[in-house]
Amino acid sequence: MKVPFLDLISMHQEIMDETLSAMERVVRQSAFILGSDVEAFESDFAAYSEAKYAVGVDNGLSALQLILLAYDLEPGDEVLIPANTFIATAAAAVFGGFKPVFVDVVPNTYLMDPDKMEAALTPRTRAIMPVHLYGCPADMDPIMAFANKHNLVVVEDASQAHGARYKGKRVGSIGHAAGFSLYPGKNLGAYGDAGVLTTNDENVVKKVKAMRNCGQIQKYDHSYHPYNHRLDTIQAAILQPKLRKLDGWNDMRRQVAGWYIENLQGSGVVLPQTPSHLEQVWHLFVIQTDKRDEMRNYLGENGIGTAIHYPVPVHLSPIYKHMGYKVGDFPITEAEAHRLLSLPMFPHMTREQVDYVCDTVIAFENQHSLVNA
Repeated sequence: MKVPFLDLISMHQEIMDETLSAMERVVRQSAFILGSDVEAFESDFAAYSEAKYAVGVDNGLSALQLILLAYDLEPGDEVLIPANTFIATAAAAVFGGFKPVFVDVVPNTYLMDPDKMEAALTPRTRAIMPVHLYGCPADMDPIMAFANKHNLVVVEDASQAHGARYKGKRVGSIGHAAGFSLYPGKNLGAYGDAGVLTTNDENVVKKVKAMRNCGQIQKYDHSYHPYNHRLDTIQAAILQPKLRKLDGWNDMRRQVAGWYIENLQGSGVVLPQTPSHLEQVWHLFVIQTDKRDEMRNYLGENGIGTAIHYPVPVHLSPIYKHMGYKVGDFPITEAEAHRLLSLPMFPHMTREQVDYVCDTVIAFENQHSLVNA
């Protein structure tokens, strides 16, 4: 059996007629930049996310960067972010002229540890950017309490958590604002690069809508930073029928995760932990094993696609060497970077595919147990 790491074809076949019709409508109208479908998607996504406003942009990194700029952070101001995240989270701060300050994560949840934020706080700290990683919401209550105590802006990086809930609240409606990537492989993905941000702050919406469109409040009135970060109309049109399917697809992901957890209990690998007050959407299904590279090779030899998220922690990336971080600064993140393996996860994954992946994982574990006995 062959099991891909990700299968987008099945999702797109399910809505092929709707998306082709949407694309044809945009072509016939020829309103390719900020056409009516952009506003329609923004309205739909705001309602879905239980936020007052949504603004479409060209990618998730832009969403996070524009939010920080909209809150008038000054060059050199610091943003607390988890050490275990994709580099775009840190880049959003850097591109705005701000400094990312890393915080280690909670073991086995891979999410920012609120208890470690105090040690990272300085007089220049202005914002916190918790990441809802792998589809699991960060622990937002203590993060918001800390932010309120120190008058900090909270920007949720919800790029992997479309539709997830924290204590009943949708991610994207909890902090001051949130950024979502709509990259094709996300739970809600466009047919190319795209992003969206949510907020309840009308002033942020005004600033971001201007900045994404060359800083214009109206044509040739350039009152804000002149960026070009617009969401293409054709992507907004495609995203609308996909958004209507999102909850159903997330339910299918939860079923797949349930099969994994059922099959892999007691197998020797460390399974992801999801507290009961979180509604996880399983963008990724990530396990831990001391034999990560060997297991990945074995699964690949048996036709199973896998991925590693993220083999080099952001603070150890060559591009941020000048920041002075070193091996040992964030021991939990660094240890897990050598142990984490992402198994296949997509809505249309069958029970037979999950069983095959699990049987192969268990076979690998059994072989190594015999060798080490």
